[in-house]
Amino acid sequence: MTAVRALHRALVGTRPGLVGLATVIGIGAGIGSVLFHELILGVTWLVTGREDFSDAGRVASPHLPGLGVWFLLVAPVLGGLVYGPLVQRFAPEARGHGVPEVMLAVARRGGRIPATVAAVKALASGICIGTGGSVGREGPIVQIGSALGSAIGQWLRVPATRLVLMVACGAAGGISATFDAPISGVVFGLELILRSFSAEAFGVLVISSVVANVVAEVIAGDRAILTLPHFDLGSPAQLPLYALLGLLAGLLGWAFARILYAVEDACDAVWRGPEWLRPAVGGLLLGGLLLALPQMYGVGYPVLEAAIGGRYVVGFLLLLVVGKILASSLTIGIGGSGGVFAPSLFVGGTAGTAFGYAAAALFPALDLHPGAFGLVGMAAVFAGAAHAPITAVLIVFELTGDYALILPLMAAVVLATGLSNLVSRDNIYTLKLLRRGIDLAADTPTDEALRRVVVAQVMRPADGTTPDPQLPALAPDGSVHDVLGVLAAHRGAALPVREGPDGPLLGTLTEHDLLDHLRGVAGRGTVDR
Repeated sequence: MTAVRALHRALVGTRPGLVGLATVIGIGAGIGSVLFHELILGVTWLVTGREDFSDAGRVASPHLPGLGVWFLLVAPVLGGLVYGPLVQRFAPEARGHGVPEVMLAVARRGGRIPATVAAVKALASGICIGTGGSVGREGPIVQIGSALGSAIGQWLRVPATRLVLMVACGAAGGISATFDAPISGVVFGLELILRSFSAEAFGVLVISSVVANVVAEVIAGDRAILTLPHFDLGSPAQLPLYALLGLLAGLLGWAFARILYAVEDACDAVWRGPEWLRPAVGGLLLGGLLLALPQMYGVGYPVLEAAIGGRYVVGFLLLLVVGKILASSLTIGIGGSGGVFAPSLFVGGTAGTAFGYAAAALFPALDLHPGAFGLVGMAAVFAGAAHAPITAVLIVFELTGDYALILPLMAAVVLATGLSNLVSRDNIYTLKLLRRGIDLAADTPTDEALRRVVVAQVMRPADGTTPDPQLPALAPDGSVHDVLGVLAAHRGAALPVREGPDGPLLGTLTEHDLLDHLRGVAGRGTVDR
C-alpha cells in the first residue's frame, strides 16, 4: 500500500508524473481518434454504400435500393432516432459542437468533465455525421480527448490546476491525431482551451500531441484529409487581393457564427416536443436540403478538395457556401452532434476560390490561381469565426504542407481576425456560452484561480470537533468561487463540508483557509496551469 501511495504522489505531484500522464492521454487520444474516424466511415458505408457520399451526387444507396435517391431524406431521420435518445438520456452536454463545453469545464469547473461524455459524444457524432449531418469531427474529438484526460485525472484525484492541463492534453492529442497536425494540436489547446501560455503547459501538450499522432500513424497509416495542388505567390502585387480576401473572410466567419445561432434559436422557438425526438423530426428538414444539394452530406472534404482543385464554376461555389452554412447550422440547430471547424474550412475554401476566379477575371495580367485563394480563405474564415489566428495559420499549413503561400496566409488571417474582433469580441465558441449567461472574458485572474479549485482542496480535514448544526454544509466537489457568498454571509464561521446534507463530516472551510490559498497562488505569480 505504501508503494501504491508513493506512485500516486509521483504521478499527481511531480513534473515527471505529469509527463507520464500526458503520454497516457496521448495514447488514448490517438486510439480514440482512429476509432472515431472508423465509426464515421462505418456508419456512412452502412447507410450510403460509400465511405464518403458527399461527392457521389444525387444517386441511390445500394444498401437502401427501394428508396432510390429518397434515402437522403430518410437517413437523417433514422440517425436522429438513434442519437437523440442516446444524448438526452446519458449526456446532454454531448449535443452541439463540443468545444465550448470543454472551454467551460476548464475555465469554471476545474477541468471536471463527466466520463460518460467521451463514449456518448463518439457514438452520437459518428451516427450524426454518418447519416448526413453536415458537421465536422474536430469538435467531437476535442470533447472525447478532453473527457478522457479529465476522467483519468479525476480517477487519480489530481489537483484542479493539473486537471485542466490534462483536459488540454486530450484536446491537443485529438486534434493532432485527427488532422495529422501535431503543431496545430498544441496551439489549439493553448489558444482556445487554456487561453494562456506557460512553459509547463506547452511542454505537456507537445508530449500528448506527438504521442497521439504517432499512435494514430502506427494504427491507421497515412491520414491526409486533403490532397491539393501546389500553389505559389506569383508576385507581391497579388498581396493586396489576399488582404481584401482576409477582410471579407473575417466578415464571412462572423456571419457564419451568427447564422448558426440564429438557426438554433429558430429551432428552439418552433420545437415543442420532447428533446430526444427533435433530431429525428428536424432530420426531415436536413434531408430535404440533402436532396437538393447532396454535396452537404457529412464532413465534405472531397467536395472541398474538388472546389479548390478548380472543378466547379463560380455560381456553384457560391451555392456551396450558402448550402454549407445552412446545412451545418441546421444540423446543430435540430440537436445534432458535430464540430464547426470543418464547416468553417469548407465555407472558406469555396468562398475563397470563388473570390479567386473573380480576381483572375478582373486582373488577368497577375496570373492568379483561384485555388490559392481557396487555401487562404480556409484559414481566414476559421480565424474570423474562432478568433484563433495562430491555430488558423498552422492548421492550413499542416494540412497542405505548402509553405509558398505563408505570407498571404498570415496577412489574410490577421486581417480576418482583426476585423471580426472589431465587429464582435465573441467568437463562434464563446458566443454559445454567452447565450447561456456565461462570459469567460469577464473572469479576472482571481476568479479563474477560484473557479479551478474545489472545496475539498482548501478545506481543513475533520479534527473531531462538531460544527454548529445551523451552519450550511458545503459540497466537497463544489467550486470555491461558487461558495464565496456563503462564506461572506457567515464570516468567521467554520462551514462544514459534507457529501450530501446528512453525509459524514469531511472537514471545514473558513475565509482564512481561502485567503491562505490565494496567498499561495500570488506567491507563485500566477495560477499553475
